[in-house]
Amino acid sequence: MAAAASSPAVLPISNPQTTTNTQQTTTGVGPTPALRSFINRISETIQGGLSNRRPWSELVDRSAFSKPESVSDATLRIRKNYSYFRTNYLSLIAVVLAFSLITNPFSLFLLAGLLAAWLFLYLFRPSDPPLVLFGRQFSERETLGVLIVSTVVVIFLTSVGSVLVSALMIGVAIVCTHAAFRAPEDLFLDEQESPATGFLSFLSGAAASSAAGPAVAARV
Repeated sequence: MAAAASSPAVLPISNPQTTTNTQQTTTGVGPTPALRSFINRISETIQGGLSNRRPWSELVDRSAFSKPESVSDATLRIRKNYSYFRTNYLSLIAVVLAFSLITNPFSLFLLAGLLAAWLFLYLFRPSDPPLVLFGRQFSERETLGVLIVSTVVVIFLTSVGSVLVSALMIGVAIVCTHAAFRAPEDLFLDEQESPATGFLSFLSGAAASSAAGPAVAARV
């Protein structure tokens, strides 16, 4: 008993390899930096685009509507009104697209699955380790080929393509009709406004930032 009591205490020793593996596992959880940058850019672009929208009261001002004198006059009105109400028109088209997809839940489910597959299986997935599904390892070329074939099947062989085309045609028709009958004489256009502003400007910035990343650069 005395010998056992006088024996020195044993201090716990941490395993550096286990600690390193735990840290790597912890840091590997969560979205990749490229995905976070993409989401942040989308959020900033939407907020910036909405801040540049014109008052909706100007869009529906009945006193500003008149019949165009000719086709050329209607075309000129469409160009001027689009330059002024660009954010409002894009918002209107987006609402038409969203309504069409909501009323077609099967198409919405397929489109959301296709978008998620592109984002998480190719665009923002690290190159190492390789993709493994159902016990089979897929190379980068095989993954890209499967995604392209899946996109073609979803867009052209299901109702997704017809829903998107129909919604876009309806939205563009509404925008063109409004712009053709809305007299732009009372509008003050800002000629210094960048043509890249809007809800789609994040694509160029996101593509540039993604191309700079090592994950996407390895695929180019």
